[in-house]
Amino acid sequence: MLEALEVSGVATFQDLGRSGYQQYGLPVSGALDWFAYQIVNRLLHNSQNAVVLEIGLGEIVLQAKRDCALAVTGAGFEVQNYVWTFPLWTSFYVRAGWTVRIKKIGGGNWAYLGIAGGFKTPQVLGSASAYLRGGMGRLIQAGDILESGTPSAELSKLVARNFAPQAAMPYSQTPTLGVIPGPQRARFNHTFFETEYTVSQSFDRMGYRLAGPAVQALDQTELISEGMTTGSIQITPQGQPIVMLADAPTTGGYPKIANVITADLPILAQCEAGISRIRFKEVSLEEAQAKYKALAQTAAKPC
Repeated sequence: MLEALEVSGVATFQDLGRSGYQQYGLPVSGALDWFAYQIVNRLLHNSQNAVVLEIGLGEIVLQAKRDCALAVTGAGFEVQNYVWTFPLWTSFYVRAGWTVRIKKIGGGNWAYLGIAGGFKTPQVLGSASAYLRGGMGRLIQAGDILESGTPSAELSKLVARNFAPQAAMPYSQTPTLGVIPGPQRARFNHTFFETEYTVSQSFDRMGYRLAGPAVQALDQTELISEGMTTGSIQITPQGQPIVMLADAPTTGGYPKIANVITADLPILAQCEAGISRIRFKEVSLEEAQAKYKALAQTAAKPC
């Protein structure tokens, strides 16, 4: 059990998401960095869908109300536990009364705090993932008590575990992200694949608006709204790309030039506004599937 003492930025409960309701206009939601989410639960031997705290664009300070085991993954943060500082991707012991600060230091956007046993919070349509635009869940605020479930083992057996993400998930501020062609790829020239973009200041869990040279449309015909998926890259009438993420709407009317492959979505999620320099390259569907399968297998292995 933890108490939130200070909260800045965006802190919400997230799990694997709310699947099966996109036909009703409800996004999947879930963790933006799905790889960091899965590893934080593996470090603590939690279930695959255990609820974690997603912390973005700010910091959080918590106090343990009883002894517990915690782990933090992601990019751009460090952990201060009582008098010690821990790197990310590590599980550690917290004694009742100790204070833990998840501190923003740069180099990423989102951190994932897991607790042995997972957090206990009400579910809506089979998921605890907050979807704020839809009124599901809410922001964590100072004074909130964050309840936890029963750990799968003694706390001493769940701490001092670590995972090195670099080999599996090469977080970078200068990434080249794989994409597969979108249904309206033929409408555009090659600018999108030949230029460099940065994340604009207009970004959130719904999507990242990118800034760079305008993509020229060869066909100006308006579209009827059609389905979208996580990773869909729409091109606005001004020629700027928007990459849809976890809380993206299920339909949209802007043409889609490409779709970021699932394996590279965590890298994009951790790209910082105004700092990162992003490029895109086309890959085959087979390459995208193979890369995701390898990552999923890595994330499923016990830490």
